[in-house]
Amino acid sequence: MGDLLLFDTHTHLGDPDFDQDRAQVIDRAVVAGLVNIINVGYDLESARWSVTLAEEYDFIYAAVGIHPHEAAKVPPDYLAVLEQLAAHPKVKALGEMGLDYYRNLSPRPVQQQVFREQLALARELDLPVVIHDRDAHGDVLKLLCRDGAGRAGGVMHCFSGSWEMAGECIDLGFYISIAGPVTFPNAARLKDVAARVPLDRLLLETDAPYLTPVPYRGRRNEPANVRCVVEEIARLKGMNPDVLGGAVVENGRRLFRI
Repeated sequence: MGDLLLFDTHTHLGDPDFDQDRAQVIDRAVVAGLVNIINVGYDLESARWSVTLAEEYDFIYAAVGIHPHEAAKVPPDYLAVLEQLAAHPKVKALGEMGLDYYRNLSPRPVQQQVFREQLALARELDLPVVIHDRDAHGDVLKLLCRDGAGRAGGVMHCFSGSWEMAGECIDLGFYISIAGPVTFPNAARLKDVAARVPLDRLLLETDAPYLTPVPYRGRRNEPANVRCVVEEIARLKGMNPDVLGGAVVENGRRLFRI
């Protein structure tokens, strides 16, 4: 195998799990072949931190947004703050945003309102969106069809739906991003989706420090482990991992305009 180029399109390096060794984690990412990372905010504090991190490292970029868990806590001026942060040249997307009906940490109507407001801001700013969808496939698709993400498109982060849903998202102009669970032995549906997603619509991520892939499952995840995701999807598609990794880097740079 040659030099495997990698792009982790969704990680959370601001998580306290990285407080003791963040610089070393980033160094390991570089050694593993990562050429780009999108560090994703989930509330205003993590969004600001993400911008600061992106200023420190040339190859790291930021996404800024409000996670559905945080929707009930937003201050009245949160959209103005996001717009101000999004003006920074290292901010490449709005998100993560969306709906989470698994935990329901914010009331569903509030989640939907904050999601729609961020979609509107993304259309106004012509930025792609990073979509969080957990146990809310129907409502996420309904709002994306009704409101739309604008010309800049977006990505379905840590995709967990069916192939039929993936097809609908692709038809809406979205990329499908697949994370560590594709390496789990019992992930038959996700493996099927990964095998079938067109190469030019595929993104990969770690969602670190969460969703650690096999063979590191049970430990903290980190961006270097996106290599495991590349290797598993290359196996499913019958492809050379180098070719897959290179295509995903191109896709990520196209979506996020890097």
